[in-house]
Amino acid sequence: MPKVKTSKAAAKRFTMTGTGKLKRMKAGKQHILTKKSRKTKRDLRKPEMMDKTNEKNMKKILPYL
Repeated sequence: MPKVKTSKAAAKRFTMTGTGKLKRMKAGKQHILTKKSRKTKRDLRKPEMMDKTNEKNMKKILPYL
């Protein structure tokens, strides 16, 4: 059986939790922060779990996570 290559782009963006869910950071925290409220910027700091609809595809491109 040949080795399966990990998508390095996805490996940098997602981490696996202890229960097997995929954790990701929210988008929109890089630039143009002056027009965003303090509460919005604070909420963008927190990680979020991957959506169930995409989880099967993500586990395919991250076989060794």
